Amino acid sequence: MRIVDLRSDTLTQPTPPMRQAMSAANVGDDVFGEDPTVNFLEEMVAKRLGKEAALFVPSGTMANMVSQMTHCGGGDEVILGDQSHIFFYEQGGLSALGGIHPHTVANQPDGKLPLHHIEAAIRHDDIHFPITRLIVLENTHNRCNGSPLDAAYMHSVGKLARRYGLKVHVDGARLFNAAIALGVEARELVAEADSVNICLSKGLAAPVGSVVSGNRAFISKARRVRKVLGGGMRQSGILAAAGIVSLTEMVDRLEDDHVNARKLAEGLADVNGLSIDPDDVKTNIVYFQATRKGITSQILAETLGGQGIRVLPTGPDRLRAVTHYQVTSDDIDYTLDVFSRVLK
Repeated sequence: MRIVDLRSDTLTQPTPPMRQAMSAANVGDDVFGEDPTVNFLEEMVAKRLGKEAALFVPSGTMANMVSQMTHCGGGDEVILGDQSHIFFYEQGGLSALGGIHPHTVANQPDGKLPLHHIEAAIRHDDIHFPITRLIVLENTHNRCNGSPLDAAYMHSVGKLARRYGLKVHVDGARLFNAAIALGVEARELVAEADSVNICLSKGLAAPVGSVVSGNRAFISKARRVRKVLGGGMRQSGILAAAGIVSLTEMVDRLEDDHVNARKLAEGLADVNGLSIDPDDVKTNIVYFQATRKGITSQILAETLGGQGIRVLPTGPDRLRAVTHYQVTSDDIDYTLDVFSRVLK
């Protein structure tokens, strides 16, 4: 059976050049700072994002956890979106592991947190309140249609944070998707950020890893936090080697994923029994609704799966499809044909 797996861009397989780079990687003990391939990757990411230093970690969830625990102490408060990945999908780790209090602000449909809502959430000095330390933004925003947050907005949040003496962390798991969609360099989107996480194992197709960037003092402290969370790796240059290929070969081609996502969205809009606005699709994430009575998202996903099309239910009637480098334009045509047959 022909399989088109659209559940996530985490399903990408490492490219042949990645496998070659991994097998030939020059490695050392990274906990001692002696893995040359990891060091090279960290330097590459820091330079590309306009930061002083960087830290390679196993996952995006750990990257976000390390960043929050580096910025905040127990009882401190983080302002973040109510639809953010950190709040929705990271098991409450900021509270469970960091003792950090989440203060949610409603995300707008485009993923933004209105500035006046952020400002209203900042605690004033009162013995009853936690101390606000950090604002977290997500770019692109997963649950908000993979929306990219533009540089002007990112700068405005940074300026607001400075006015109140706060720090800014960007969950940039798909930051390069945002940069490609907006036609800017990734560094422009995080110029005001004190820390940023990028994920190598989504659209960039590396098998493992994320990288946190910030200034040298922040990364020095973050390295200690990574260790206590169990993220101190040894000969991890084998993994970092794939990430180097991600950054050198896989960023510019993200535009292909965006084109395929738009094509998918426009095709789904013509399928009876589905609801989607193609104009909501700006990057590689496509959300749509099952609207036919008696057909839940789970039923539809299972039926499609029986025909080789894998999508992800994210609510009672909401589903997600994510394009990536192993999904071709021909795969999109096939997917739309299956949707039409299943819902006919």
